[in-house]
Amino acid sequence: MNLPVTRLAAACSLAFVFTLPSFAQTSADTVVVTANRMPQRAHDVIADTTVIHAEEIARSGAGSVADILQRQRGIEITRNGGPGASTDVYLRGSNANQVVVLLDGVRVGSSTSGTAAWNAIPLSAIERIEIVYGPLTTLYGADAIGGVIQVFTRKGEGGPVVTASLGAGSNATRAAASTVSGSGGGLRYAFTAGYEDADGFSSTRPGASGFNPDEDGYRRRSANGQLSYTVAPGLEVGAQLLHSALRAQYDSGAGSYDTHNEQELNTAAVHASSQVSANWRSTLQYAASRDQLGSFTNATASGRSQIETRQDELTWQNAIAIGADTLQLLYSHRKEDVESSSSRALNRARITNSYAAAYSARRGAHLLDLSARHDRSVYGNKITGAAGYGIELGNGLRATASVGTSFRAPTFNELYYPGYGLETNKPEKGRNREAGLHYDGGRVQLDASYYRNRLTDMIVSSTPCPGTGIGSCAYNVNEAKLEGVTLAARTRLAAINLHGSLDWQDPTDETTGKQLLRRSKKHAKFAADTSFGPVKTGAELQLSGRRFNDAANLRPLGGYGLLNLYTSWQVTPDLSLLVRLNNVTDKQYELARFYGTSGRTWFAALRYGMR
Repeated sequence: MNLPVTRLAAACSLAFVFTLPSFAQTSADTVVVTANRMPQRAHDVIADTTVIHAEEIARSGAGSVADILQRQRGIEITRNGGPGASTDVYLRGSNANQVVVLLDGVRVGSSTSGTAAWNAIPLSAIERIEIVYGPLTTLYGADAIGGVIQVFTRKGEGGPVVTASLGAGSNATRAAASTVSGSGGGLRYAFTAGYEDADGFSSTRPGASGFNPDEDGYRRRSANGQLSYTVAPGLEVGAQLLHSALRAQYDSGAGSYDTHNEQELNTAAVHASSQVSANWRSTLQYAASRDQLGSFTNATASGRSQIETRQDELTWQNAIAIGADTLQLLYSHRKEDVESSSSRALNRARITNSYAAAYSARRGAHLLDLSARHDRSVYGNKITGAAGYGIELGNGLRATASVGTSFRAPTFNELYYPGYGLETNKPEKGRNREAGLHYDGGRVQLDASYYRNRLTDMIVSSTPCPGTGIGSCAYNVNEAKLEGVTLAARTRLAAINLHGSLDWQDPTDETTGKQLLRRSKKHAKFAADTSFGPVKTGAELQLSGRRFNDAANLRPLGGYGLLNLYTSWQVTPDLSLLVRLNNVTDKQYELARFYGTSGRTWFAALRYGMR
């Protein structure tokens, strides 16, 4: 199991999965938006996709979005402490900055680190999450090498509805949220407010620089809303906004003072969507996101530092029906702007203009997706393309195959940070191919996917810096291979629902032959649940193999297994109670070397109007 994945092993695994009572995470009738930038039944989507529904989010008892993502196939996370701490999400072994993150279609993330503020995204606002695996640069631009994760907030539907939840748990965790939503007379609306607070646990462990065995808590406050109005048949206008403010503590030494990080995430968008003709729908959207991070120590407030990324994007998307096919034409103008109080060299802006076209067709049992994109920015002109094919083989069995190219733009740190960035750095490039088998037999659903993504011009921290022989810098030097097999399945035995996934992967730095840091070669998730009238109870098991905390593979992080249990009781049609126990065996483990993780914890929540 510790050997690299080979083509023979991949082929054998694809065949072997169909001897198992397996599971898939997305039913054929589920509507998916992210995979092709338009609503489609999952049955008509070629890209490998997972949808996390509201019910799973509600019963998760999670402290963060990353906790929910960690329980999905193909995903690993690393975190420097508790739910309020800095978090990275790895998709199919790709780097955290090789994943595009969207909030209701608004791109979020830091232009200096290249990653999203996962710790600031509020759980209370989320309706569902879509995860699309594999390169989607042709549809979403730079950085979509490993895939795209899109978070959708709640939307109004039907008469006025009020929902609320109140929860408490270990580490003095407290959470409350409320939503008002509805629709009528052409108007749709939804507004949510949420609050989370916890005393936490020590963010570091003995051996860490700055270790202090005190409690490091966090507080997250959020509000978001959506409004849309049908002006006339076929013409809709709308607006949305989200604000989340996080304050989290970090150890900064054995003294009585901790470092406080203040993270703010703000998004806003307005759109107009028009059915121009019977076969042409056009949507114009302006979106803005703000990712702001500040840090200070209680004892030295004057030492406060702050960095902010502002992204503004104008998108014009046109969907043209050609018989049963769809042609999409897209234009995007995106501006990234960074302001840093600690380094004026980072105070710059970058503009990217993009043009893309995508064609989706279905001919009987055959599915076809074609797409191409041209991005122009300070890093030059980049042209990417993708093609996918699917065929229905009968009796619920479908085969898919796809190829695609992608790239990641250098971050502002990699280009401009004094003594580290090089303005000559080029974008990283990816070339992916994959194949899948999917079976839906009603009671039994199966998925098997094989992928191989070759990355070139990987940017790494090189010491000494090439050309100078001193210091360190970000530099295009490496090649990497992301290869793996994912098996997923869902079935029902008697009154028990069983589902889970297995991932074998080989995330390798081909320049050094080493395993990419903090990514395992194998991980798995399993779950079972059953109902007794109004009571539903379930168990989850998360498994991860050994990882390394450094690129040289000298500092290992041990493998781990986590068992979670939960029970929900529908007391009345509008009132439910959730009780959840995480890490039942009180497993001690690390997601990052010398950083703390939760031991055994409990969480209970009372929910009104939420099923």
